[in-house]
Amino acid sequence: MEPLSFFSQARVLIVTGKGGTGKTTVSGVMANLAATAGLRVVVVQVATASDRLQPETANLSRLFGSDRALAYDEMALRVGQADGEVRARALRPDTALVEYLHLHGLRRISRRLVNTGALDVVATAVPGMPDMLVLGKVKQMERAAAAGLARAPELILLDAPAAGHAVRFLQSPHGLLEAASGGPVRAQAEEVVEMLSDPARCQVVLVTTPEETPVSETVETAQLLEDRAGTKLCAVVVNGRLPVLPLPGGLGVDDLRRLAAGAGVTLGAGDAASLSAAGRLRLLRQEAQAAQVARLAEELPLPQLELPFCFSADLGPEQLEALTGALRKAVASWEPVELP
Repeated sequence: MEPLSFFSQARVLIVTGKGGTGKTTVSGVMANLAATAGLRVVVVQVATASDRLQPETANLSRLFGSDRALAYDEMALRVGQADGEVRARALRPDTALVEYLHLHGLRRISRRLVNTGALDVVATAVPGMPDMLVLGKVKQMERAAAAGLARAPELILLDAPAAGHAVRFLQSPHGLLEAASGGPVRAQAEEVVEMLSDPARCQVVLVTTPEETPVSETVETAQLLEDRAGTKLCAVVVNGRLPVLPLPGGLGVDDLRRLAAGAGVTLGAGDAASLSAAGRLRLLRQEAQAAQVARLAEELPLPQLELPFCFSADLGPEQLEALTGALRKAVASWEPVELP
């Protein structure tokens, strides 16, 4: 499948996974690949109302060669190329509430909330409301994309909270529907639920690493998202897969020294022992990862998109391009699978 076809499945792709699996990196890689297909992309990160600095949002920027933390206003990450573009922003419930009030002619109330310091309290007072405010803003962006408004994004990538919070995050509009009998809160919740439940508008991409605990949590999260949030699952990205090396399992110290001598290299016994141990460890890691990938395919019948492990402490534009190329190859062999 071509990248353009893959990213045309839904206007909003929600990316989530267990903390530490690299969902922010995957969001950036997906955005970069979509841009190479000519799309205008906006990556949205969910921020809390209390965290003003949001230093972790700079992780996404660093992929594109910047150290700036994301803010409420869109920041350009990839522009000027002949193809598409990538922009990013961080959404907080309080700032989303201010914009909502402005759109509904309540600027005076919003100014009073800001001036009195009560904005955070109001934005987080009702359970589920902070998540609703953020999702409501995403819904507004999606509607602009559907209408084809000038400069509106053609694809919205929502870098959602980690899997433990993601289910509550996406379930919150359903809870507010039950709690609110009428009024603007219920109307907003209804519109967000409509977006989340329409696969032409919104789908979920799960991110995992090929390890036992992340795979188990990914399978559990997938089931909960479908049962409680009603969102369609698009694919699962297996991030950090080690390149498979053809290592013979029984290669001992003497064998290594003999092979090295045949290549004109003198290998000491200590070095040969270290190489032999490293080879056995790498073989065990490869086998363990392969077993978890197979288990994931058995327990969660979703298309898998693999990204390789990056042997670098810092991820920047070089790693972004390498991972984008790997994702392009994975998407080329992608085929949708319907869950039973």
